[in-house]
Amino acid sequence: MYELKEPATLASPALLVYRELVEDNIRKMIAMAGGPQRLMPHVKTHKMAPVVQMQLKQGITRFKCATFAEAQMLAETGAADVLLAYQLNSPTAEAFAELAARFPNTRFASLADNEASANLLNKIFGDMQHSRKPIGFAREQGGAKAEVYIDIDNGMHRTGIAPEKALALCRQIQALPHVHLRGLHVYDGHIRQPDLALRTAECNEAFAPVAELAAAVGDVEVVAGGSPTFPIHLQRPGVTCSPGTCILWDEGYGSSLAEQAFTPAALLLTRVISKPQEGHVTLDLGHKAVSAENPITKRVFFHGLGEYEVISQSEEHLVVKTPQAGQLQVGDVLYGTPWHVCPTVALYNEALVISHGALAATWPIARGRKIISTRLSTK
Repeated sequence: MYELKEPATLASPALLVYRELVEDNIRKMIAMAGGPQRLMPHVKTHKMAPVVQMQLKQGITRFKCATFAEAQMLAETGAADVLLAYQLNSPTAEAFAELAARFPNTRFASLADNEASANLLNKIFGDMQHSRKPIGFAREQGGAKAEVYIDIDNGMHRTGIAPEKALALCRQIQALPHVHLRGLHVYDGHIRQPDLALRTAECNEAFAPVAELAAAVGDVEVVAGGSPTFPIHLQRPGVTCSPGTCILWDEGYGSSLAEQAFTPAALLLTRVISKPQEGHVTLDLGHKAVSAENPITKRVFFHGLGEYEVISQSEEHLVVKTPQAGQLQVGDVLYGTPWHVCPTVALYNEALVISHGALAATWPIARGRKIISTRLSTK
């Protein structure tokens, strides 16, 4: 399913994306949700405009992202609704407001978990309203308004405000003249029990105070979960789900979320570059080619190799011990499935798109964090 007809024409290491498998994963995601209306898929996994175009063709119009570059890519691709799921500081907040002014047909929102961050947005959008044509935020509210989801911490303790403290923040934000409280954002990435029943129980317990908060606030959207809790939040009427990894899938979720039938659609092409000692081969798949935040045994998996052990990894090299070393020659190609595909994609400038076993295209990846604002001098 993954081997290429002419791998010798492709330099390694390379990120391969299999177009038909991506399309199939999108269809599976929509089928699980009962239609595209419940979905706000995260683009942080793939960061590619052509993948967004595939989703748009299948009826998905709302997207979540993590960086300004991803938000800009979504707007340029024609997304109708973009949630930058990050709390904004200067100068990104100003640049994000300008992005909304440039793309009035796209509705934008960001996160806040404290009054100071909301006040920053209130000032930026107030200044814009008085200095230029009002932009397309919350038109029904009149004038230029920043749209905000309150970031709720229901157990991950990374960002957000505890549900029991959030009602006061909701009221404070609702009182700001240039901010529109659109909803609650709940990412429960800490909930990833392999056993679905245990994962469901943990997810339901963590979500209970969020549901109480939403009822108390009234008339707000709740955007919840990632890929592990996707099938659980789908059971809650009215909750918008934002899976992301399922578009490309990876070894980490593929080996732990058995109830989800997604297929890995991104692999790494690597080559044997040395045979330093008997029973060992060295591949050109170092830290710069595959995400290295996990233990060395959970970075990349070679399902076509059989028995093997990863011995070491450095910036440009991966040393593997295997009984197959005698049969492998310098220059031979191996295909590896990343354990964590999201940060792996971020290491590449482009993906090599494979269709029916051959290179069909290259897709740019919206990576990097450079902000270009019209307020800043270009000298």
